Amino acid sequence: MQRYFIELKYNGADFFGWQKQPKQKSVQETIELAFSKLFNCEISVVGCGRTDTGVHAFKYFLHVELPNLFDSEVLLYKLNRVTPPSIAFTSIMKVSEDMHARFSATTRTYRYFIHQQKDPFLATNSLYFPSELDIASMNQASNYFIGEQDFTSLSKLNTDVKTNRCNVSSAKWYSIDKHRFYFEITANRFLRNMVRATVGTLLEVGTNSIKPETIIEILDAKNRNAAKKSVAAHGLFLWDITYGEHQT
Repeated sequence: MQRYFIELKYNGADFFGWQKQPKQKSVQETIELAFSKLFNCEISVVGCGRTDTGVHAFKYFLHVELPNLFDSEVLLYKLNRVTPPSIAFTSIMKVSEDMHARFSATTRTYRYFIHQQKDPFLATNSLYFPSELDIASMNQASNYFIGEQDFTSLSKLNTDVKTNRCNVSSAKWYSIDKHRFYFEITANRFLRNMVRATVGTLLEVGTNSIKPETIIEILDAKNRNAAKKSVAAHGLFLWDITYGEHQT
């Protein structure tokens, strides 16, 4: 058996998140059923992260143990044939046994998209937010997230993690056009709900409901109630992921 990394992307609207769970359609289970069908045996896959219900992935990696006797291009073709249109496989590569899709990752990047003009073609992958926004103030506030610090105030409560400290290397809002924007954030790790809570809080800055400096108080509080409401899942994408010298 040989370990492989497989790159894919998926539209999360059709799934209850990445992780397998009873009586719910997940990305992981859909992919495992496809592999098991093609290889005629039970096959498990390990993903690079656990996206929540409705969250999308523009770039996602999984690792899987497979017999070292197949044509990679043929396998990609077959995987794309037996999985729904909401999942697309793009590449496959051999890796060493110590490469792990989740634990070997060095950085992850998320993007959250918003649009301010009603658009039916953006309804499932961008948040409609018609209120006027002060992007300059939102970027001023975004700077307070950069660095290694405790993100308890922006994390889902009662999660099973050893630490709530994350090292954010960049956080910024970008303009696509006059009515479309996205927030991009890169860190070594993320807590559950962290990006959606961060965006929700920054939108409060953008509407002048709170000042940019309030972010300092929110982080210092280490209390989820100190931050603002999380935004909806459908505007969030896992956008990129790197693996150190073996960046994929």
